[in-house]
Amino acid sequence: MTRSVRRTRRVLQVTGAGATALLALSACSSSGDSASATSDSATSADASGKVSGEVTVFAAASLKESFTTLGKEFEKQHPGTKVTFSFGGSDALAASITGGAPADVFASASPRTMKIVTDAGDASGTPATFVRNQLEIATLPGNPDKISSLEDLTDPKLKVVLCDEAVPCGSAARKALDAGELKLTPVSYEEDVKSALNKVVLKEADAAVVYKTDVRAAGDKVEGVDFPESADAVNDYPITLLKSSQNTEAAEAFIELVQSAEGQKVLIEAGFLEP
Repeated sequence: MTRSVRRTRRVLQVTGAGATALLALSACSSSGDSASATSDSATSADASGKVSGEVTVFAAASLKESFTTLGKEFEKQHPGTKVTFSFGGSDALAASITGGAPADVFASASPRTMKIVTDAGDASGTPATFVRNQLEIATLPGNPDKISSLEDLTDPKLKVVLCDEAVPCGSAARKALDAGELKLTPVSYEEDVKSALNKVVLKEADAAVVYKTDVRAAGDKVEGVDFPESADAVNDYPITLLKSSQNTEAAEAFIELVQSAEGQKVLIEAGFLEP
């Protein structure tokens, strides 16, 4: 074999090896680009994924009207979602959560009842105060007993109802009575603020110490009477995502709506105070 032929064969061998290497590099690069594109696509899909599914919200009874409105708005903004509420006394709701009841969001009528949940390690993150609420006396329509102060409720002739002191509205009423150095023996202690208000609506009581929001929600079924001691018993309302949440994206979106300008408008129109 001539030197020229051998040289040509070596050149071809090197060229073939180089081409093979280039093809391999190209394949790796193409594979890498494809993986990167897939990763980017997945990230984009996650980022743009719409909120869907069911959200279970445990909320204080006094939030019923405003949260029901916000629930409908949430479902309207996020087609395919459903908000299910469980309203009641904050202490009972907290006990249910720590007992394992499935829920995504907890909105309490006081930091004390929220602490039951956080101390048990069932809250995800730090609860945030989203509104406050103040007490008011609910009387029969037209206020036939001429009640004008908290002290008037101490008249033994009147049938007065309070919330149980274990729930936030009852605890707040106790603070207000203590602030006025007043003693009051109610005809009954109710499990939540709606139950207390309902006693007056049904004319089974002459008056009840409830929240301003509940008096407003009742419309002409009751009449509200302000009293200065209520300033010493304003309740902060905290809200939190729960660790047991099965739909954290939707739960967080609902909390965002509650804290948004739109959500605050609904709450303030219902009689709540700004946080």
